Amino acid sequence: MPAADVSAEMTEITDPRRRRLLFRAHHRGTKETDLLVGGFVARHIATFTASELDELEAVLELLDVDLADWLSGRRPIPDEVMTPMLARMAAESMQPGAGLPPGFAR
Repeated sequence: MPAADVSAEMTEITDPRRRRLLFRAHHRGTKETDLLVGGFVARHIATFTASELDELEAVLELLDVDLADWLSGRRPIPDEVMTPMLARMAAESMQPGAGLPPGFAR
């Protein structure tokens, strides 16, 4: 997602915790994970409950290389890190067009 789009989303979110998590989700370190995780978080951050925000924070602590492999289906998600949040991310990441920037024409 282009930086301008992230800024526009962040101006709509007033809760500092949600703003911080949205920023972290879009600035992971690898473009693939930025798009998959950042896109998921951007679509849902406004509706997450406090416990879901806790789960999201735990997911954001995971390594990019592992997240990219798990979300793309290259490797299965290990039981010891599987959470409802990570399962939800993985399910959305498997949908056609997941990880594509908004407005991207195929």
